[in-house]
Amino acid sequence: MRQFTAVVNPTAGSAGAAAALLRVARVLREAGAELETEYSRSLAHAQDIARRAGERGRVVLAVGGDGIAGGIGGALSGTDSVLGLVPAGRGNDFARALDLPADPDALARLLLEREPRAVDTIELRSAVHAGTAVLGSVYAGVDALANRHANHARLLRGAASYYAGGLRAVTTWRPVNYLVTVDGRPHAHRGYTVVAANSPYYGSGRMIAPAARVDDGLLEVVMIRAAPRRLFFTLMNELASGAHVERPEVHILRGREIRIEADREVPYGADGEVEAVLPVTAKVLPGALRMLY
Repeated sequence: MRQFTAVVNPTAGSAGAAAALLRVARVLREAGAELETEYSRSLAHAQDIARRAGERGRVVLAVGGDGIAGGIGGALSGTDSVLGLVPAGRGNDFARALDLPADPDALARLLLEREPRAVDTIELRSAVHAGTAVLGSVYAGVDALANRHANHARLLRGAASYYAGGLRAVTTWRPVNYLVTVDGRPHAHRGYTVVAANSPYYGSGRMIAPAARVDDGLLEVVMIRAAPRRLFFTLMNELASGAHVERPEVHILRGREIRIEADREVPYGADGEVEAVLPVTAKVLPGALRMLY
């Protein structure tokens, strides 16, 4: 029987995260599994807890949103440790990409019965990231600014906070001149954003890269070119279905290593966290993490 260590993110709303874990924990314990729960003081503390649990051979459960999922997933990347997710955040985009069940009983059974499968991770290199790994996507531009606004929203939650953050960001955004180098080949791009995606979803269910797969050893590079703001708002709405990829303003490449640079200071984010500015290099690490899904 598996042994689990659940790492709960208090910043994702500790009451909601704890409640989500309780429903799953009941089924795990009734099945005879051992479960210990650790509350993290910070993302770095959560990563330390996860590493130690993984070294003891325990399955690590990241309880929260994309920030803690990506942070713990990155910490366990390149090890033999196994990661499971208990989604309890605003976005839960990587859990969505894995098609995890929303029903806690079904999720608990999956965690008990599924064999681990390998997924890719993304290694970041920049002035503030030296080999940091994340799970879902790296995005540089208006979406990073929108996500920063969403993370500081007090009244709105979930998709509403991301949409409001997007409106606020777009109203002040000026198109950027990017240089995007994909596997050594440079591409000039002027526009709103560049996204290197391992997962189809970001921004609370927006399907930025419909063709992205978590286990194909490649990143989808989605570039949204400069366009009138009214068209950009239309594109934002089309992210719900992925229909935006058919528009000429959207250019998509695929590659293993992506370097993103810009002609001015542009924020970039990864897995829901925004903490740095370009330039950044994103490199796929094929099959670097074992997950239950």
